[in-house]
Amino acid sequence: MSDVQLVMNAGSSSLKFAAYMAKGDKPVLKGKVSGIRRAPEFSATGAQPDALGELTADTTHDEMVQRVLGWLTAHPEFGDVTAVGHRVVHGGRNFSKPVLVTDYVLAQLTELEPLAPSHQPHNLAAIRAVRGWKADLPQVACFDTGFHASQPKLNRMFGLPRKLTDQGVIRYGFHGLSYEYIARILPRHLGENADGRVVVAHLGNGASMCAMTGRRSVATTMAFSALDGLVMGRRCGSLDPGVLLYLQQGLGMTIGQIETLLYKESGLLGVSGVSNAMQLLQDSPAPEASEAIELFCLRAAQELARMLPCIGGLDALVFTAGIGENSARVRSGICAHLGWLGVSLSSDANAAGEEMISRPESSVQVCVLPTDEESVIVGHMHDIVG
Repeated sequence: MSDVQLVMNAGSSSLKFAAYMAKGDKPVLKGKVSGIRRAPEFSATGAQPDALGELTADTTHDEMVQRVLGWLTAHPEFGDVTAVGHRVVHGGRNFSKPVLVTDYVLAQLTELEPLAPSHQPHNLAAIRAVRGWKADLPQVACFDTGFHASQPKLNRMFGLPRKLTDQGVIRYGFHGLSYEYIARILPRHLGENADGRVVVAHLGNGASMCAMTGRRSVATTMAFSALDGLVMGRRCGSLDPGVLLYLQQGLGMTIGQIETLLYKESGLLGVSGVSNAMQLLQDSPAPEASEAIELFCLRAAQELARMLPCIGGLDALVFTAGIGENSARVRSGICAHLGWLGVSLSSDANAAGEEMISRPESSVQVCVLPTDEESVIVGHMHDIVG
């Protein structure tokens, strides 16, 4: 039996996992449970859809992790798990690099749950579930905030009293594991522009952009929490703080109601009244669905432009993640607002889903690159646990 290292990415409604041979960088097994707490569905390399048993809306994240681990144990041909790596959304000020999980680390990360309530609790639930399975199994936490620790101090500050800045009320940024992967592979795809002025657009149900120079994060659209920046599937993106005061003082909404509104009822879902799923919106005849897509594209272009003073211009734009990789309409819609930067898109290349979708005469290279957060996590695991 061979040894494998397992990577887990526990989201708000999904659990993705992949198994890698020791020191390997290609997965020998990949799987996913989607629709957790709604209508769970399981899929994995070489597995039947019912391999985890009956899954219902009552099956918790903890139970789902336990079932995946039990299934792996029952199939030794997949290998003996020797370590587990996790995507953890928020590392706060104390964790900018991957770490071996200890009681102290877990306690510190638990205190950050209010900053990422849709993700952090599920990330940590997976860690606790693995501990319940094998208490002495090494686990490594890799942080979505870590990649952005290279940003200049001014780019991380809010216009708030300094005592709040000193307490950690700063722009952290997220999707760092995805950006780290894209930064790593840029030289293969952009040539000399790889170390130039690049904006990477990680567009999915959660969405953000990162402005880089020298393949290091200089600015990003998400900030203290995962609410800021772009319009997302269910999240509003950038919002006048006065709206929050009005919701509470004028409409009498509670903090809990406001949190639900901002994290679960806004964004594409709230604007369209149809769905938070981009594909369903693109297929919908409802004018509100089209308007939601147009708003998504406009706000993305505006957020990109907001970051450009931090990097002094734009040499390349990279689309990645679910929407970025798969929606030609969204890519076209965003680029339509960027002609003033010299962005010129090839309609044919974009529609065909080619890697390079800008015209040869475009002043800005525009390309589409699949991301791979799991490979970043397993690389850090190799560094920490061997």
